[in-house]
Amino acid sequence: MACTNMTPTIRSQHDVRTQAFDSLPDELVHIDGRTVPGDGESVEHIHPGNGESLGERRLASVDQVDTAVQSAADSSPAWWALPPPQRRDLLLSIAALMRAECQQLGAIVSAEMGMPLRTSVMGVHHAAEWFTHYAGYADKIGGRAPQIGAPGSTVNYTQRVPHGVIAAITPWNGPIVALALKVAPALAAGNTVVLKPSELAPFSSLAIAELSARAGLPPGVLNVVGAAADGGARLSQHPSVGLISFTGGNTAGAAVAQAAAARHARAVLELGGKSASLVFGDVDVARTAKISLLLGAVQNSGQGCFLPTRVLVHRSIYSPFLDAMAAAAAAVRIGDPFDRRTAMGPVVSEAARERIRGVVATALDAGSGRLLTGGGIPQNHQLGSFLEPTVFADVDMSSPLAQDEIFGPVLSVAPFDDTEEAVAVANSTAFGLAGYVWTRDLSRAHRVASALEAGNVSVNGMASLPPETVFNGWKASGLGVEGGREGFEEYTRTRNINITL
Repeated sequence: MACTNMTPTIRSQHDVRTQAFDSLPDELVHIDGRTVPGDGESVEHIHPGNGESLGERRLASVDQVDTAVQSAADSSPAWWALPPPQRRDLLLSIAALMRAECQQLGAIVSAEMGMPLRTSVMGVHHAAEWFTHYAGYADKIGGRAPQIGAPGSTVNYTQRVPHGVIAAITPWNGPIVALALKVAPALAAGNTVVLKPSELAPFSSLAIAELSARAGLPPGVLNVVGAAADGGARLSQHPSVGLISFTGGNTAGAAVAQAAAARHARAVLELGGKSASLVFGDVDVARTAKISLLLGAVQNSGQGCFLPTRVLVHRSIYSPFLDAMAAAAAAVRIGDPFDRRTAMGPVVSEAARERIRGVVATALDAGSGRLLTGGGIPQNHQLGSFLEPTVFADVDMSSPLAQDEIFGPVLSVAPFDDTEEAVAVANSTAFGLAGYVWTRDLSRAHRVASALEAGNVSVNGMASLPPETVFNGWKASGLGVEGGREGFEEYTRTRNINITL
């Protein structure tokens, strides 16, 4: 669906960028229905597309995190008591406003973390679908009534009730989508929310909070604290928080899990990944090589835990596959996130770029693989934090290059000789978020998909992760479920009631 309020007066990417910068929220804290100044440390935000300053703002302090939790706790009884059809309609109103303002919201995402505008706008629509989908659950919360005694002797039934206050901690690499994955089911289930976006990309979350207030969401139901790591730690430890839903790195995820366990709270964790693509010899080589590059390195500049960053290719097509992948990399249009022709934008910051360049240098020094293409800063893109799509061939799949999550546009490619070898290599990491299979053999597709140790497997493509489907990680990639009925039920608790007649 197209945006309903396109702005025809905007003619160039410079105008779009300027308007996006001008529309960024002035403050990073939204508590009890009002956006207010933070009283924590001051930080400067930089647009990764050209290095331009987006201005300084103060983050939320730990005291403001406590205030946000109290606001959510105070609002919780009334929100749960609201008739479910009214909760449903409020979520639908939020979704409608998101669609109507998708250009502005997408432009804010492009400004704060560098995602190409055409992708960020699509992300807003995807997020609106999550609100629409879970709005439908608000008036369908129900339990069971099992027969446990002699007829007429007892009545037994279960209730599904909210946890109360949900702490939602989201990453910078897809801020509005990550918000929707957590906030939509949490609100539909009758919880109130304190959201802590990444301090690297907080603006779109504040924009959604303000939009939700305009849609009629009662004060205190959705609070946003643009805080540093200490804010996330405080949320994880706060005694009034009933469940923590976290997406991010494994080190921070482990700290969240420990904090939740220490006070017997629930945690849903979506963590890192090092997903493998298994490419068999019966594929269209040129097409599959191009798609593998686009999905693993070009999409969001490789900044995604779900992306296929290891590519295992049957030896019979290995050489032409590498040639096709190098050609595809050379053809990628890298550029201004606000140019609608751009396929690949920058990474999130100069610090991230230098970290990734360090990974590439270390891999070269260690002889972890042969640099096929990329590894440097693109010509004519010295401003901002751009990197070329980078492909290593002949990679040692036991090396850090192939085992550690890089979170950047770097692919590791290696050959395999048979299915058993490919599956063993694919499963040889600590992670288990996603897997990819490329083949025209339907029987092999089913067998290999079932053998991969991953919570999400895609065959001949990438799952679009609609809200109807379950999204979860195995092993070090997570705990709990997002999406589908199962994801909704994570935001509820079960109570059993037994009545003797």
